[in-house]
Amino acid sequence: MEKLERTMTEPIGGVNLNKPKMELGKVFGNIQTGLETFFLKKGYVFLIIGFLLGRALILAQLTPFTLPFFAAVYLIRKDKAPLALIGLVGGAATLSFTHAITTFAISFLFLFAFRVSKKWLQNEVKALPFFVFATLLSGTLLKTLILKGNVSLYELMMAGVEASLGFILCLIFLQSLPLLSLNSRRQSLKTEEIVCLIIMLASVMTGTIGWSIYDLSIEHIMSRYLVLIFAFVAGATVGSTVGVVTGLIFSLANISSLYHMSLLAFSGLLGGLLKEGRKVGVALGLLIATLLMGMYGDGGANLIKTLYETGAAIFLFLLTPQGLTVKLSKHIPGTPEYAAEQQQYMRKMRDVTAQRVSQFSNVFQALSKSFSSNNEPSEWEEDTDRELDYFLSNVTEKTCQTCFKKDHCWSRNFNTTYDYMKEIMNDLDQNEGAVSPRLEREWEKHCTRSKKTTEVIQQELTFFKANQRLKKQVQESRKLVADQLLGVSAVMGNFAKEIQRERENHHKQEELILQAMQEFGVQIEQVEIYSLEQGNVDIEMTIPYCNGHGECEKLIAPMLSDILGETILVNSEECAAFASDFCHVSFGSAKAFVVETGVAHAAKDGGLVSGDSYSMIELGSGKYAIAISDGMGNGERAHSESQETLQLLQKILQSGIEEQVAIKSVNSVLSLRTTDEIFSTLDLAMIDLQNADAKFLKIGSTPSFVKRGTQVMKIQASNLPIGIIEDFDVDVVSKQLKAEDLLVMMSDGIFEGPKHVENFDLWMKRKITELKTDDPQEVADLIMEEVIRSRSGNIEDDMTVVVSKIKHNIPKWSSISTQKKAN
Repeated sequence: MEKLERTMTEPIGGVNLNKPKMELGKVFGNIQTGLETFFLKKGYVFLIIGFLLGRALILAQLTPFTLPFFAAVYLIRKDKAPLALIGLVGGAATLSFTHAITTFAISFLFLFAFRVSKKWLQNEVKALPFFVFATLLSGTLLKTLILKGNVSLYELMMAGVEASLGFILCLIFLQSLPLLSLNSRRQSLKTEEIVCLIIMLASVMTGTIGWSIYDLSIEHIMSRYLVLIFAFVAGATVGSTVGVVTGLIFSLANISSLYHMSLLAFSGLLGGLLKEGRKVGVALGLLIATLLMGMYGDGGANLIKTLYETGAAIFLFLLTPQGLTVKLSKHIPGTPEYAAEQQQYMRKMRDVTAQRVSQFSNVFQALSKSFSSNNEPSEWEEDTDRELDYFLSNVTEKTCQTCFKKDHCWSRNFNTTYDYMKEIMNDLDQNEGAVSPRLEREWEKHCTRSKKTTEVIQQELTFFKANQRLKKQVQESRKLVADQLLGVSAVMGNFAKEIQRERENHHKQEELILQAMQEFGVQIEQVEIYSLEQGNVDIEMTIPYCNGHGECEKLIAPMLSDILGETILVNSEECAAFASDFCHVSFGSAKAFVVETGVAHAAKDGGLVSGDSYSMIELGSGKYAIAISDGMGNGERAHSESQETLQLLQKILQSGIEEQVAIKSVNSVLSLRTTDEIFSTLDLAMIDLQNADAKFLKIGSTPSFVKRGTQVMKIQASNLPIGIIEDFDVDVVSKQLKAEDLLVMMSDGIFEGPKHVENFDLWMKRKITELKTDDPQEVADLIMEEVIRSRSGNIEDDMTVVVSKIKHNIPKWSSISTQKKAN
């Protein structure tokens, strides 16, 4: 194959076989561009349309097309209005000289009235049809009055009909004329715009009534050609609509063409139904419709003439370039080309959005790098040495500047003096303001103002240490901000990748699922597969009204589990309200584990408000978070502190930021928010529901316990409570949990609650070991009861205990074999 392609593209005898095709395509492209420029950009299409509309008649005497067309062109393309007026007057002149004068006079009357009243109009588009109506009515009556001297009731009614038609046609032309502009064409056409375009094209073809070539009617050929184009592009619905509208316009112009409407409508329907056969199928539909409808004619002569007209229309249709039909189909909703165009547009918008999100991610990453750039140890040491030099400079300025031994100490013995002062500063810092006797004797021998110098060093040391603490806090804050920015950058980067993920093509699997369901007797309206990734299946279905029988959970989900080879559950379900409606169901992968929790809590002295708060958060990333926060003290203030800690943590975790960065962010917010000494502890367990791996982050909290059979394991970490210091390292303890494990988390009111107990760890382990139940709620209640009983029924602190049981996720309904696999 490659050799054949290379042979075809290589020059043969100095001539490239592909070159004529390329040149021919280029020529056709230049011709198309030239025609678009001549007709659309320069506006000569308005001249041609105006000429044909100037000839168009309804009921052999009404000309309602001229003024609406001129008014619409004047409003939309004002610079092309003279061309339109010339075409209208020229077309009217082919009917009679009177028609030409009337067309020009009515157009001039409209132009005069519209220009005079323009400054009082707030919305010209809405006012234009009313100006057309009034001008046509008054112009027609004035013409009749001049020619006949009086106006009869019939003529008044006909003038009203013509003015009403002009009003409607003006609205139609305002919708359809923008489609003839290169700059104003939309990506898609609305239904009313398609109908308006068809009416305008049919009205234009009305101007060809009476024209013929070799005794073949031009309007019949062009109308059938129009039906063929739209049936081929948009299908049976639009094709039959074009036939009905075109035939109706022709029948209004010429009553003898009434049967032609049936022929066009039937042709559009058959052609649209046979469009799968491409152009030959659509042409065959017109031919069949012509033969069937031709039987109602007056004889064989008319049938032969109609077949010739059909043949001419088919010939023009077969000569129509594919590029023209493809370009037209891109603007009509429902066509594959329109869907591809919309998909391409959505893909472009998606890529632009993902690029912008990625750029923001890079910005946050650069900001994080900028904030963390000054945290290098070498730079910290250089800054410390520099600040030490400034410190000693301030000391010498206050003591040595006026000393007579200045030159002796600093010019001749610089290093010795510098080292002595540095050593004195270190002694004062480490020995709480005292200098060692040895150093003091040596310094007195070296300096004549030893005591004063030591006092100044002591004073300056206070400011130096304060400056060092402030600088360290700034460095810690910069590091925290850098971590937070890096976390946000990672979240936005992942979001950009999610945006760029396209929905994969799963037509084969969708057909497989539909077939399996139908063979089993389950009716499915539609299946849409978004992901078949192991552990992350995402399927949506539309099913008929099930009357609350639970087919989705009992039948469809088990069958999907067998087809896909993993447990599938119902994520969400929107049941139909009426029997004629449909239910929408979303299916997804089941997690390998589930967590069942039980909670027991009590406020100090039996109060209503506890300083402890707890939360169970199911994150979208397949993780389950259990958190307990204990605010310092009791009552409303402690409750608000602990509750706010958990709310902040929940929102940050749900955004996708890592657990350690989330806790540091919460700590930073709480430590900087207030100067009051209000702190809170945090006990957080993050459980991965796919493999039961758990991470424990304990900030000033009590130990947790894991019961596995008869074995009880303690989980402990040491960190200060949240809000005390601005920067701290979070100790993370990892633990692999197993099914049937019990995780017991508690506040200090439970752990330190038992009275006359020396070792709280052993007491709690013994009580957990002695439990005869593994129900989480019962375990929580029993532990709470034991602690309160040891205190003789007194509750001396807020108490909270959360017990979680890790269980295998066993679906309620087992899978149903379908003998099919979605590979």
